[in-house]
Amino acid sequence: MEEIVVYDALSLRSTAALKDLAGKAHGEFVALNVAGTSLEGVPQAIASLKEFIGDADMAYSDFLDKGADGRVSAHPLIDLQEGSVRDDFDFGPLWLIRTSSLRKAVSQMDVERIYGALYDLRLRLGRIVRHEGVLYTSSVLDARTSGEKQFDYVNPRSREVQVEMESIFTDYLRRTGGLLTGPFLRPDFSKGEFPVEATVVIPVYNRVRTVEDAVRSALSQKCSFDFNVIVVDNYSTDGTTELLKGIQDPRLVHLVPAEKGHGIGGCWNIAVRDPRCGRFAVQLDSDDIYSGPDTLQKMVDCFISQGCAMVVGSYMMTDFNLSPIPPGLIDHKEWTDENGRNNALRVNGLGAPRAFWTPLLRQIGFPDVSYGEDYAVGIRICREYRIGRIWEPVYFCRRWAGNSDAALSQEKINANNAYKDSLRTGELKARRAL
Repeated sequence: MEEIVVYDALSLRSTAALKDLAGKAHGEFVALNVAGTSLEGVPQAIASLKEFIGDADMAYSDFLDKGADGRVSAHPLIDLQEGSVRDDFDFGPLWLIRTSSLRKAVSQMDVERIYGALYDLRLRLGRIVRHEGVLYTSSVLDARTSGEKQFDYVNPRSREVQVEMESIFTDYLRRTGGLLTGPFLRPDFSKGEFPVEATVVIPVYNRVRTVEDAVRSALSQKCSFDFNVIVVDNYSTDGTTELLKGIQDPRLVHLVPAEKGHGIGGCWNIAVRDPRCGRFAVQLDSDDIYSGPDTLQKMVDCFISQGCAMVVGSYMMTDFNLSPIPPGLIDHKEWTDENGRNNALRVNGLGAPRAFWTPLLRQIGFPDVSYGEDYAVGIRICREYRIGRIWEPVYFCRRWAGNSDAALSQEKINANNAYKDSLRTGELKARRAL
């Protein structure tokens, strides 16, 4: 039986190293350990993947995580979709690649990459298949919770890496017909009649501990225009409803949906389609607050000055008591006016707070889900319209045990990622059709 060498892929981040591997690889397949972790059961796993791969270019499989304490837990993965183009897609640490496919892909790499050669490789491979069986065990190097990991890519220390990943992805879009380069449409802000210029939208479910802070933050805004606050109370049961009823301010609109079961996206649709919604709808989560009384003014001013249909600000990560915590300022500096709408399909989020031109938002609508609804609207809007940016912090994002994404299970992480990959799949098809 042919022995398949397992190469440490941590040394294969550069194009030069990957080309060297392609030149010296022998046999039908090459196996890579892309995480540099300690793996158990590799020979049997490779044998199973080799039998499973068929005519595909690459195969990967579910596996087991082994913690420092020796405990083992399942690590299921998800199938690759057309829209699974983010650079952090989880294939697990063990990859089996057909040698001829590796050589073909590497021969097409005409730009030297320092960090992202493996990302470039996998975007150039053809069919990649997942074996649903658990085939091996991997030691865990990063035991942080999902809430701690989710902002790694916007850490300033990884800026150089992100610039290269964006370049790789932009080249991929150019090769596959998905790159947008045309001019933006410009919104007509004179369109429609609105009772106020802006509305702060706060969907809420069981946030009695934090929602009053959010509402007071919104109502304390100092603006040169009229505004209101629409709170969509999604059948709270913890006293949130009674607390909201006790806030006496004519600018506060307390809505309860006619039906139960709506996600955050559905609550947003109810708010923006309400006749009391303003020309611009501005997001505020029920456990966060604006960083000052001028946030709403800055968001609306950005629409006018940049001629955009959506605005995304920057925010400071804080603990529950508003003390800054790592990584600090989240400003999504990876966004550029020239290429942001393309790079948006590589990353998993666009930032916060978000604001929308209401006539367009009413036309597009949010998917009625509680994860990725804002991303779905964002990538749809930037297909045709500019997204404006505010680089200074205008929002405090409070991290606490009650956050819905504080410590997700692997199954929930997979479901969230699969959903956003499906959004990217649809958006890529739409952009290629243009």
